[in-house]
Amino acid sequence: METKLLDLKGKEVGKTALPEVLFSAKPDVHFIHEVVKYYLANKHRGTAATKTRSEVSGGGKKPWKQKGTGRARQGSTRSPIWRKGGVVFGPQPRSFRQYLPVQKLRLALVEALSARAADGAVLVMNDLALSEPKTSSLNDLRKSLNAKSVLFVTDKMDKNFRTASRNVADFGWCLAANLNAYEAMRNEKIVFTAGGLKALAASLKEAK
Repeated sequence: METKLLDLKGKEVGKTALPEVLFSAKPDVHFIHEVVKYYLANKHRGTAATKTRSEVSGGGKKPWKQKGTGRARQGSTRSPIWRKGGVVFGPQPRSFRQYLPVQKLRLALVEALSARAADGAVLVMNDLALSEPKTSSLNDLRKSLNAKSVLFVTDKMDKNFRTASRNVADFGWCLAANLNAYEAMRNEKIVFTAGGLKALAASLKEAK
């Protein structure tokens, strides 16, 4: 499988082969969906919380005497049936973390990359080395990619590129070692550097 080779201005300067170890799998939609849910669940902070009647301040005094008023007996103004009372069965802090074997995560990454490459969303650049850390130097690249979100995958980040891309809302980056199926699926285009592509392929070969 081949894809476009771009320069830093986004112009096509040739074609380059994609490693079979990364782009030769047949995607399983249900499997990729399972893995994406795993990453989303692990991003879930689970900090939502409500107060029970025992946690709401106040309410220590009985609203009125037990008998003789003609009203229903009440023991506290922090009862759940009262305004400003506690909450019954409300959310409490908990963990949403899931577990998947590392082998599954690696396979999902390969399937996700294969699917994106088949859609023409995977591109390659020689490197991300900019001569100066200015956002204006990325204007041509931004226009040529014309995508809502672009992920740059590299083996080592160029300091000038990182600084210049801070003001570009649709540009993100990660090291090849940190790429996962969720990031591969959620970005409209994935741009590998030659070094990043080589590093990722080597790491998967070692894992096997």
